[in-house]
Amino acid sequence: MRLRLLVGVLALAVLALGLVFPWLKTPLLLALANGLAVAGVIVLIRAGQVSFGNAMFACLAGYGAAFMARAWQLDALLLIGLSAVLAALAGAVIGLFIVRYRGIFFGMLNLALSMVLFSVLGKFGAVTGGTDGLRFDRPTLGFVHLEREGFETALLVLALLMAIMAGWLVQRYFASVSGQALAAIKTNETRLEYLGISARRVFWGGYVLAATLCGLGGSLFALAQGLVTPEMGYWVRSGELVFIAILGGSGHALGAFIGAFVFEFMKLYAAALLTGAWQLVMGLVLLAMVFLAPHGVFGMIERRLRSGRSA
Repeated sequence: MRLRLLVGVLALAVLALGLVFPWLKTPLLLALANGLAVAGVIVLIRAGQVSFGNAMFACLAGYGAAFMARAWQLDALLLIGLSAVLAALAGAVIGLFIVRYRGIFFGMLNLALSMVLFSVLGKFGAVTGGTDGLRFDRPTLGFVHLEREGFETALLVLALLMAIMAGWLVQRYFASVSGQALAAIKTNETRLEYLGISARRVFWGGYVLAATLCGLGGSLFALAQGLVTPEMGYWVRSGELVFIAILGGSGHALGAFIGAFVFEFMKLYAAALLTGAWQLVMGLVLLAMVFLAPHGVFGMIERRLRSGRSA
């Protein structure tokens, strides 16, 4: 009950900040987009696996949205839905062989595939726009033409609803039979096979879910920016997603969004105050979290909630 109240308070706070301070809409949108992608990373961490290339699905979805917006002038809702389907299909195909691997091999294979995508997008400039990327006009939202301010406000509300729904679905998935089997891959995969459950099939389902969530984040990121570049799929972006998962905590889907907001605003103010050295701040924060709060920000909040309940 207290957790639901916390989610409601945080959602209202995000909406209020976006309405009271219009210049914060873009950082809030980017944080929500990152949170959706990090929720996918948390699904993989549930299985004890860390991907250093999951940003490729966000990149694929972003470019898919850009191509469809330029070619067919589709509505933003359709762009988000079709881009997520594209990311899910890519995850389904890639997952057929990548779920055979574990540990460092899993992480490095994802990284290698993401760098292949990054190189292809950069080299075929006639189609992809090269390193400059692709711009596209602001689409309709709900088949209504909106000015920039109205579009950003509507997109913020939509992103907030998507984040709440995605977080709820991820938690439902974790509590389901498939989610419990996914967690068993981390603890004892051999015993899972002895029970007659295919670990590869379970992991494949989790991998497709992670790709879909990253696709949702990538399409939202593209719509918020009106621009996609190969940097969306660069290994640094994938590293940021893992960083946010550690920062927010991987024990609950809410940790993905808490970490995303902390990361976005920490980067925003660190870059403004320490130009050229904001990465140093990020590194120090990561070290502090690993040693002082290994379960992330959400882990600290959860402990407080538990202590309050027991009191």
